[in-house]
Amino acid sequence: MKKSYRHPLIMGTLILTATGVVSRIIGFFYRIYLSRLFGEEGMGIYQLLNPVLSLSFSLTAAGYQTAISKLVAERAATDRSHSFQPLYAGLSISLPLSFLCNGILYFYSDFIAGRLLGEPRTAIMIRILSFSIPLSAVHSCINGYFYGVRKAGLPSAAQLVEQIVRVASVYLFSAYCFSIGREPAIGVAVLGLTVGEFFSMLVTIAAIWLCLRRETAALHNPHAFTCPPVYGPLMQMALPLTANRIVLNLLQSVESVSIPAKLRLYGYDNATALSIYGVLTGMAMPLIFFPNALTGSISVLLLPIISESYALGDLKTVRTSSLRTIKYCMLMGITCMTGFLLFGKWAGEFLFHSALAGHFITTLGLICPFLYLDTTLSSILQGLGMAGRIFVMNVISLMVRLGFVFSAVPSYGITGYLWGILASQLVQTLLYLLCLRQFLQRSMPDKKGEGR
Repeated sequence: MKKSYRHPLIMGTLILTATGVVSRIIGFFYRIYLSRLFGEEGMGIYQLLNPVLSLSFSLTAAGYQTAISKLVAERAATDRSHSFQPLYAGLSISLPLSFLCNGILYFYSDFIAGRLLGEPRTAIMIRILSFSIPLSAVHSCINGYFYGVRKAGLPSAAQLVEQIVRVASVYLFSAYCFSIGREPAIGVAVLGLTVGEFFSMLVTIAAIWLCLRRETAALHNPHAFTCPPVYGPLMQMALPLTANRIVLNLLQSVESVSIPAKLRLYGYDNATALSIYGVLTGMAMPLIFFPNALTGSISVLLLPIISESYALGDLKTVRTSSLRTIKYCMLMGITCMTGFLLFGKWAGEFLFHSALAGHFITTLGLICPFLYLDTTLSSILQGLGMAGRIFVMNVISLMVRLGFVFSAVPSYGITGYLWGILASQLVQTLLYLLCLRQFLQRSMPDKKGEGR
């Protein structure tokens, strides 16, 4: 039992981490390239698109990917021939939603840019971004299937292809603009994102086609893959997750749009406010999130393992994997925090040529133990079917951060927002740990009974 548990988690984590680290290294230097190509204000404008992208992904794919992964893991544990059904159901719902979202973003881009984001220059970028939504929906659903059957290599390869194509596209588009005597616009970065999503989708489609042919031949039962999709269980799981992500991203969108506005109330002009926002979200935060490649890999693979163990009543594996994950994530978080506190200022000036970025990196280093732990705790709780509780806890955490945005930023500037990040991350960690502790305490009688 122990060997069968550890092998997919450890090997899958190694695969995801290796490709994740390579992808993040590419992305990290890509951020440096963008910051020097478009400047701090350009990065601030580019970061304003994050709420649009996150909200679109939440509406069309995020909840379905997680639900597919969980259902595939449960079905593969009992009946391998039915493990494709959640993927069929997820695609048939996610894809139409993504085309609807594509149309809304394209035809209402001027309204979204001017009235909602408060920056008309993002309109053309939103139109380009809209075409990436259906592409992302397809490859996210397929990735959910592969995570469910613990084949981490295929989603990892797609992620790496996406990152490489994105960076190469932006570099080539920019080089072409310079060759004809024109300065590249920040929209080039969005075009690269869309091209990267397209190639990532092609990789996942090819992978699932080959997998479907192989599994059908191996099982000698092609009718097993044409059964009616399992819409009921999928929607029962996906809707709360989708609602969770939508509400959270709406709150995050309010936060993202409000930060530059509140910085203007503090006394900055529009260009300076966007520059500070760009340094924080486009330079400092990517560096802080860089080590999250490891915890992110663990969390992706923990969800199907926890789901399968919980479905089979194996509470010992749930308890052991949860406690072990918490211990190692805390050790990694403390190590990274120490590194950022000691070398944060140097990193900001050396990598981004920005003393402000160094200040942000040093301050945000304090959240590392909580940030990296929250990623895996959320996955564990989702695997235990606690999506509703996760939603409530995340809303509470975001409301804490929003409180600082509206009350502290106008008086203390960006420092007030950094305080809010630290406070909200601490609140979220404590709530997650309390919820998991309650579950483990309820399962303790089973452990004591085994010892008698």
